[in-house]
Amino acid sequence: MGTEGARKVVRVVQGLAEQVERKVVEEYPLRLRVNGCDLVTLVCSSHQLNFLLAGFFRLQGFIDSLDDILSMGVCSEYGLADLHLRSELPERLQPTLTSGCGTGITYNLPQTFLETDRFHLRRYRSEELFGLMKELHGEAEKYRSHGGIHSAAIGDSTGLLLYAEDIGRHNTLDRLAGEALFRQIDLQDKMLVTSGRVSTEMVAKAARLGIGLIASRTSPTGEAIDLCEQAGITMVGYLRGNSMEIYSHDEQLLLPG
Repeated sequence: MGTEGARKVVRVVQGLAEQVERKVVEEYPLRLRVNGCDLVTLVCSSHQLNFLLAGFFRLQGFIDSLDDILSMGVCSEYGLADLHLRSELPERLQPTLTSGCGTGITYNLPQTFLETDRFHLRRYRSEELFGLMKELHGEAEKYRSHGGIHSAAIGDSTGLLLYAEDIGRHNTLDRLAGEALFRQIDLQDKMLVTSGRVSTEMVAKAARLGIGLIASRTSPTGEAIDLCEQAGITMVGYLRGNSMEIYSHDEQLLLPG
């Protein structure tokens, strides 16, 4: 799925060197032009850009549905995406550079998800969460012949619903959000599992989608945990094998027995 190329490398094993070819991921700069104005350049993988673009604008709060995109064209040769949206963008956008790979970018982290009257108790089962992470790993292995790529998936008690991979972990969530729009999948109270570290940007995007649980094979940042506490989201880290660490709202995750 991810863009890749072959490079010649010298592999050393037990002191013996040999020249081999190794597939590596490629960074793809994509310049976004919106309503005739240059907005930002995304560093991403080059596959399924329609999902990435729709999800990016959805999670930035610029669109609510595909009907809000009047036209979308991508010139892969020049790395340019030209979109016309139904609504005009604010005259002054103040981007926030985030800790995402390749430096993520966000213009307006949502604040409405911090309203306490929106909270409701969700219930998830640990065996379903372990199963979803196992499915994520299986999907990643199906496509991967190289390193340096992040993967993420969204699912529920029935299993995996959406899967995405990209060189940037923040881009994977944009891709999931965009594909959900195209496939008309409601993400309210779903589970998000990811291969990489969870930052505040990812929590904010998940909250905008109504996600109720986020789990990673690695760790969340301290600020991401704080946001999950405020947003009523269960945060799980180091989900590997049959072990995990719960950082917030453990009451929503049902353990065996």
